[in-house]
Formats: sequence, C-alpha cells, structure tokens
Amino acid sequence: MHVPSPILAPIVALVAWSMIMWLWMYATRLPAMARAKMKPDPNAPRGEQMNQLPANVRWKADNYNHLMEQPTIFYAVAFALALLGIGGGINLTLAWAYVGLRVVHSLVQALVNKIEIRFVLFLLSSLVLVALTVNAARAVF
Repeated sequence: MHVPSPILAPIVALVAWSMIMWLWMYATRLPAMARAKMKPDPNAPRGEQMNQLPANVRWKADNYNHLMEQPTIFYAVAFALALLGIGGGINLTLAWAYVGLRVVHSLVQALVNKIEIRFVLFLLSSLVLVALTVNAARAVF
C-alpha cells in the first residue's frame, strides 16, 4: 500500500480554507445585495456593482480572490515536493507555516483589513514559498 506524502495535508487544508472563505463571502455578500436591492447586471463593468457594497462585505471577496492567486504557486510546488518524495520534514513544516500565514492573512483582511499587517503576513508567506521553491529546485536540478 502506498503511503501518501504528508505535504498533501496542508494542500487540502488550504483548499478547505478557501472554501470557508467562499462560503463567508456569499454569506455576507448575498444579504448585502438584498439590503441594497441590487440586481446583478451582466452589462455593468466588472466589479462596478460589487463596489457599491460596504467595504467589510467586499473584504471577504477580495480575500477569496487572493486565495486564487499566489496559493496556486504553493499548490504546484507542494505537489512537486510530494512527487519528488520530499514532502516531509522541513518542507512539511514550511507548508504548514504557509497555510497558517494565509489563514491569518485571510482573517486580518476579512475582519479589520489593516494593510500594514496584511503586507507583513503576505511577505512572510512569500518568503516561505520561496524556501519551498528553492528546496524543490535543489531536488530537481
């Protein structure tokens, strides 16, 4: 029986967190749209209607979108590490650190949206991603 790479767990955790943010986005957006009596207009320029919603509602959608951006690189490098057979040890620790930083980033953005704090969290998570990439590159080259 093949034992899956341990680095798959943080991958699944970040996907699950993304789905939580998706639910949170719609749980706040749909009631806000109803309160504003907003009807989706397919002819409105992208984002124009949603920009009319309160900022604290938009923050959840902004974060969900962010979770569709840089984390795609995390998924790619984590899968590469799993396929290379080096998804444990320091790489597993780094992967969980990345997920933890992204979750905290989400909470900061969705609840208070302090840009200075978000930037530090983004920078730290990016550095973790660089470390994972370097480790994968060492194994490949």
